[in-house]
Amino acid sequence: MIKKSLFKQTSAMCALAIAGVVAMPASVYADEVTLRSSDGTVNIVGEFQGFEENAYIIKTGLGELRISAERVRCEGAACPVFETASADVIIAGSDTVGLGVMPLLLEGYAGFLDAESSVTATSNEGEILAEMTGDQGFGDPLNSYLVSSTGSSDAFSKLLAQETEIGMASRRIRPAEARALRDAGAGNMIAPTQEHIVAVDSLVVITHPDNPIQKLSMEQLADIYAGNITNWNQLGGNDGEIKTFTRPENSGTRAVFTNAIYGGDAPSGSADSEVVSGNSDMAAAVNNDVNGIGFVSYAFQRGAKALSLVNECGITMTPDPFSARTEEYALQRRLYLYNRADTLSDSSREFLDFVISENADGVIAKSGFIGLGIDKRSMPIDGDRALNLLNNDVDAFEGGVMREMLSTMVDFDRLSTTFRFRTGSSNLDERGRVDMKRLTQYLESVPEGTEVKLVGFTDSVGAFQSNRGLSERRAQQILEELQAVAGDRIAGVRLSAAGYGEVAPSACNISEDGRRINRRVEVWISNQDG
Repeated sequence: MIKKSLFKQTSAMCALAIAGVVAMPASVYADEVTLRSSDGTVNIVGEFQGFEENAYIIKTGLGELRISAERVRCEGAACPVFETASADVIIAGSDTVGLGVMPLLLEGYAGFLDAESSVTATSNEGEILAEMTGDQGFGDPLNSYLVSSTGSSDAFSKLLAQETEIGMASRRIRPAEARALRDAGAGNMIAPTQEHIVAVDSLVVITHPDNPIQKLSMEQLADIYAGNITNWNQLGGNDGEIKTFTRPENSGTRAVFTNAIYGGDAPSGSADSEVVSGNSDMAAAVNNDVNGIGFVSYAFQRGAKALSLVNECGITMTPDPFSARTEEYALQRRLYLYNRADTLSDSSREFLDFVISENADGVIAKSGFIGLGIDKRSMPIDGDRALNLLNNDVDAFEGGVMREMLSTMVDFDRLSTTFRFRTGSSNLDERGRVDMKRLTQYLESVPEGTEVKLVGFTDSVGAFQSNRGLSERRAQQILEELQAVAGDRIAGVRLSAAGYGEVAPSACNISEDGRRINRRVEVWISNQDG
């Protein structure tokens, strides 16, 4: 168990607004305060009048307003002072996870437990407290959860210091962080019991709504943030000096963005970017600057203009839930929760079990993020994929394989479930373990006799025929693993495997990341119209 004394010594983790207001003189109540929400949607200034039934009461030009403490924190000398207590479960790390999805996950978990949840914004920025009471609020108090939202790096430093039970990250743990935790007795941080994928997310490049630019190439985006392109008129836009916004160095969002546009090798020179602390601040900054450009998580666009991106091969990429789930969009990431093996309480374990289950899919979708549920997309004869397979600029043998794929796929829809392998390994990556269970559950409900085809693809490195053989073996491997996991649960489903090698790439083969995306096994399911 985590030492509770550590929490009591850390005021930022433990100063919780959960008790009565300390009495203050009436003259203090007349002072001005600001009620501000973490997501930037509420920012109200007025004279503080009181605090009743978990709501702030302030006097404004519009009259007296009551604002729930679940949504805002109070800033100003007249704000009420609360007694303090410690929470049962401490959760810390990425603001993308903490502000974007965690409040709804806690609310959903309360519903799953048939409990009532009271969520309060504490006096600390980016921090909320959720308290749960059983029997829809009529029973005994259950657990309390304190969520502190800063950056992904804090998730691992606080896990190492045993200041949190659950760490939130918008990037995967780094090898050095995992080794430090392992050496401290925390266990294998990438084991399935300690690394949990909560959702997938696309980073969206945003500009001011009045900016006429509609899309950028990945090269142009890199040049903007490197300071090589400094005026929008260089891109066919208005005459205006480009203002770049970025995130702090410890931000997982920034790490994903930088790695995507520079391949992990950021230039020494860069644009004079203004650093903003979170997704909401980024969206607000861009919306307030006609020449601004920034990047935010999919759920935080806040009315800014989202730009399409063009990859090295000239393929235009637009973020949507299906491409996020297949992980075939350039600015793509996974959102994680991590825990130590040696200090995890039963309360934390039960919450994590809920988060990675189908029961959490609805609240993840409600938050604007993209859960791990399964989508289905048709592959029509007049669709982009089919048209690309009609390419005549190939030799006769390759063209024959492309026509074979085309004649087969028109009778199938594609599921968003896509299996990929660890680099240089025949083992599935961490996402594959989750997807295998989800796919089994999905196929349990399909009509008897449904045909499912596991279809393998490779990158373009190597001989064409050798790649096709490799793709077939990988597809067969997934088929056998699915049979082993599902057993008789999908006995009514007709399974088969096929491989088409390097045809129908989902990304460019000129980079390692593009080749990684192309090394995949898709899941096709017989369509009802075929």
